[in-house]
Amino acid sequence: MADMPNMPATDRVNILIVDDLPEKHVVMRSILEELGQNIVSARSGREALRLVLQMEFAAILLDVNMPDIDGLETASLIRQYKKTAQTPILFITAYVDELQAAKGYALGAVDYISSPVVPGVLRSKVKVFVDLHRMNRQLQLQAVEREALARAEAARTAAEDATRRAAYLSEASQRLSMSLNIDATAHALADIAVPSLGAMAAVALLDSHGELHCRCLKIAGDADPSVGPVLLECHRELSAPMAAMVRNAMLARKIEFLPATELCAAPAISAAFTASAQPSWPELPADHEEMALCPLVAGEQMLGALILFGKAGGFAQADAALLSEVVGRASIAMENARLYTLVQEADRRKNEFLAMLAHELRNPLAPIRNAVHIINGTKVADPTVVWARDVIARQVDHMSRMVDDLLDVSRIVRGKVAVHMEPLLLSTLCERAVEASGPLLAARQQELTVDIPAEAVVLRGDLVRLSQVLSNLLNNASKFTDSQGKITLSASLQGEGVGITVTDSGQGIEAEFLPHIFDLFAQGDQALDRAQGGLGIGLTLVKHLVELHKGTVEAFSEGRGKGSRISVYFPASLPVPGAALPATDAPKTAKPVQAASRKVLVVDDLPASADTLKVLLELEGFVVRIANDGATALAIAQEFVPDVLILDIGLPGMDGFEVARQLRSRPESKNAVLIALTGYGEAESRLRSQKAGFDHHVVKPADIDFLLSIVSQPPA
Repeated sequence: MADMPNMPATDRVNILIVDDLPEKHVVMRSILEELGQNIVSARSGREALRLVLQMEFAAILLDVNMPDIDGLETASLIRQYKKTAQTPILFITAYVDELQAAKGYALGAVDYISSPVVPGVLRSKVKVFVDLHRMNRQLQLQAVEREALARAEAARTAAEDATRRAAYLSEASQRLSMSLNIDATAHALADIAVPSLGAMAAVALLDSHGELHCRCLKIAGDADPSVGPVLLECHRELSAPMAAMVRNAMLARKIEFLPATELCAAPAISAAFTASAQPSWPELPADHEEMALCPLVAGEQMLGALILFGKAGGFAQADAALLSEVVGRASIAMENARLYTLVQEADRRKNEFLAMLAHELRNPLAPIRNAVHIINGTKVADPTVVWARDVIARQVDHMSRMVDDLLDVSRIVRGKVAVHMEPLLLSTLCERAVEASGPLLAARQQELTVDIPAEAVVLRGDLVRLSQVLSNLLNNASKFTDSQGKITLSASLQGEGVGITVTDSGQGIEAEFLPHIFDLFAQGDQALDRAQGGLGIGLTLVKHLVELHKGTVEAFSEGRGKGSRISVYFPASLPVPGAALPATDAPKTAKPVQAASRKVLVVDDLPASADTLKVLLELEGFVVRIANDGATALAIAQEFVPDVLILDIGLPGMDGFEVARQLRSRPESKNAVLIALTGYGEAESRLRSQKAGFDHHVVKPADIDFLLSIVSQPPA
């Protein structure tokens, strides 16, 4: 490996990868090469043992399952050498049970990493050991004699307490790695520290503002044998002297044994509590005269400290080795939890952004669709204007589908999508999908062949979501198939289920991209011309929706230019002879009333949406008024007495839900038809609309024909 520009070769440390599979070495090297260290490979346990005798390693990544000497046996042999007795070992495995984990942790393993590995997590973990190793190496150069004495004392302590220490460290590692929640990890640390390490233990952590707070406290309760150890969850600021000593210990990166001092500052008396009603704080034992400050530091990241209390002389210097081992593992566990929290927070913000982006995109789409419908209702002779109108209509529909997919993916990732399982006919499902995708196929002059069983086939699922699955597959096939190409939708019974396949004669899928075709935002052709467009989320949505129905999906292609086929499989069956078939669930047509007799109030804070909808309704013969906020809407409704109110939800000041509640409480509008017209279409918003008194919930940009049909409905 070439020297890194900012890191001389002499400053690099060695990282050993032990695995019998060459491809895993390639993957590990590609992940870890950003660290700029020396990556050493071993293809067997024997080769690893030879290397550890020749070289010094900051960390060893060890595969559990190897043909000659397995990972656990290799780790045991590595631990027998003095120079590698403390070298961090990270086991790489696809599966680990409790017995195997206990054995591994007893051998000194610092972590188990699931295969396939997550690159960012692996790099972060290995970097911690690289930094620690380099720091230890520098300390060794500065204080060789002191380190030799400390090692000798630690070795004697380890020899005397080997069995107890191994069992204790194994349990401690398991407890600390059980959760990726930092508070749960802090509680586990305090719990394992008492009484094994001290009579009382507190875990103090730095908050986001750099302040130290006690997060939990455990007291052994020796004074009263009838009272067991007490673990308190708290969030109290450390006293000024204690905070200063903890910061010094973190900077020095070593355990300090000091006279005990006050742990926490006195809590401020809240106005919500009387002095007698303040949350209780236990009396600390008077004989706790000494304390051990054990800094929690992972690499360059300062986390806090484990603070142990005991009797005078209760802490021996020989305890430092065991304490160092425990807090080292605790530091790694807490850093893992901190990194996981950061990833979760970033993922949450990303999903919230995607959802908000989709909602915001729907607002400008609504007036565009309204305007297109208005133009449709006029006599336009100029063929160029007709062409432009049709282009706008098609692109609005295309963008609406992308926005819907974006919202659906965001909801699925956050676990917000539920499917309503009910019996349905395969023929009904296919008809719905073909109906939805028909305009796109017709516009591209593509030939669609439908080949499904003649007999009735019943499957259980959500008709809307499964129609969305097949429609997405048809749309995807159309997008990557040339004009006048051929697409086939076929289905057949397969065992106790039904397989549905969409085949096209289009561009095909390259072999290297095929395994990633269902990944979020994945797209095979990343050329700058972006001829097919799209966000790379349609097939991800298909995969998630299929899995929600306990089904499977697969993609096949012989390569570029040879077409493709995507197959989904669901449990299904032929109906019992004589049994009633599921209803086709045909949409109900609203019975219109005379438009001239209907008064409509449109409430929307986006003037373009309100104005275009007003013109559209007036062209249909309705009497229309506009309001741009909730208060104005209530005032106009009292004087205008509308038959129908079309309300946007996201209004300034008073939202649409509150406006609806107030309208329902007034005699002049309690029987009016209330229609929520909003960019929010998820189940929670629909439920809130229903509770607020809305009769209909319509998502922007609305299907104009459907909107006109419900505006025309007579009052119930």
